[in-house]
Amino acid sequence: MLGKTASGLFWMFRYLERAEATARLLDAGFRIALTRAGSSRSEWQSVLTTVGQLDAFKARHGEPTSSKVIEFLLSDRDNPSSIISMVKSARDNARGVRIGLTREVWEATNESWMTLDKLLSGKIAESDLPDTLTTIRQQNALVRGATTGTMLRNDGFNFVRLGTFIERADNTARILDVKYYLLLPSISQVGSRLDIKQWETILRSVSALRSYQWLHGTTVNPRDIAQFLILHEQMPRSLAFCYNKICDNLGYLAKDYDNKTEACEMAERIHLDYLGRSMEAIFDDGLHEYIEGFLGANGRLASQIAKDYSFGVTT
Repeated sequence: MLGKTASGLFWMFRYLERAEATARLLDAGFRIALTRAGSSRSEWQSVLTTVGQLDAFKARHGEPTSSKVIEFLLSDRDNPSSIISMVKSARDNARGVRIGLTREVWEATNESWMTLDKLLSGKIAESDLPDTLTTIRQQNALVRGATTGTMLRNDGFNFVRLGTFIERADNTARILDVKYYLLLPSISQVGSRLDIKQWETILRSVSALRSYQWLHGTTVNPRDIAQFLILHEQMPRSLAFCYNKICDNLGYLAKDYDNKTEACEMAERIHLDYLGRSMEAIFDDGLHEYIEGFLGANGRLASQIAKDYSFGVTT
């Protein structure tokens, strides 16, 4: 497969995954803000920090407020990291690699873009935000369903999956980190009703509350939640699940091309170094430090994939 085509597929699905993750974060920020009687500035600042947009936002808008953050991350077409901009980037990549997509995947992607372009053309009232974010997730699910239901499991599909799970691992790690370090105003509130409500909201943001409750009941325990989002191999947004898939797809590419690349070996090292630990070891070393190290390693892996498969063009 041409490097340009591989790059287009990889980035198409990174953008789609990132757009959905941003929608999930906005929903989490909105719900957590409702749990506090006072200012919700810290929640919206934490959302901006998670997506790496705090400095860009402050340069244009100053201190975060709910309405400004929602517009900036949802429908601001001058912000390349807004949901509408990312969905457009995904669609543009899809148009460039239509030869590598089935008709159903292209049509679902194009329809998603047209639906969201219309939906986000005007200002979204806060009261309409939950329904808007639900529509964004549903449109993304249509593309994902068309992809898994119609594409050959060939090298193109492997690059689709690599883009998806590299991005998903990054997003899950950031969501976990922002809860642990930014949302609680003081250590005294750990274990409080507010703390528990926020952890439940984080689980909802990754569609994991019900599955967590199947395993642990209704008791909310931060260590159990961290274990669930990091090491549980059956949870489809956990770091372990994502890296199992990344290693699988890089392994399939190595077999197809008869070449085990540096990216393949790097993914195996990340899996061993970061996901072969116990939760006790992770907490002893520091959860924040662990996540920072993981995010750096995940980013380097994405760059190595681009190098190994000659993506060439920065997308």
